Amino acid sequence: MLKISDGAIVDVGGGTTGISILKDSKVIYVADEPTGGTHFSLVIAGAYKMPFEEADTYKRDEKNHKELTPVIKPVVDKVSSIINTHIKNHDVSEVYLVGGTCCFNNIEEMIEIYIKIPTIKPKNPLFVTPLGIALNCTQEIME
Repeated sequence: MLKISDGAIVDVGGGTTGISILKDSKVIYVADEPTGGTHFSLVIAGAYKMPFEEADTYKRDEKNHKELTPVIKPVVDKVSSIINTHIKNHDVSEVYLVGGTCCFNNIEEMIEIYIKIPTIKPKNPLFVTPLGIALNCTQEIME
C-alpha cells in the first residue's frame, strides 16, 4: 500500500498512537501508546472552554488548523516523544504518518523537527489504515 520496506509507520488514531517498525518489508517491532486524537480534542476543549464534541468538530475543520497549532503543540510533542521512545533502539531512516489525527496541517513538519528523522504523510492519511486492513483481508482470502 505505502510500499515501505524499511522505516516506521506511526498510526495516530483516535485514542492511541501505534508504531510498527519494518525491516526488509517485515514487521520487527510494534507498540501502542494511549495518546491520540481524543487528547488533541481535550486540549482544544480546555483552551477554548468548549464542550468536547464541539472541540472535536472544530479541530477537523482545516480552516482552524493554523490557529490551533500552538494549542495542540504539547500533544504533538507527546506523540513525537512516544515515537522517539520506540524507535531509539532501531535503525529508522524514515517515519510515515497515518491515521485521522495526521490530517492536521503540518503535523509531519512538527514531528520531524522533534524527532529529527524525515517524516512523511501520505495524501490521505485517514484512509491508509482501513485500506491496509482491507488489503490484508483480501490477501488472506486469496491464500
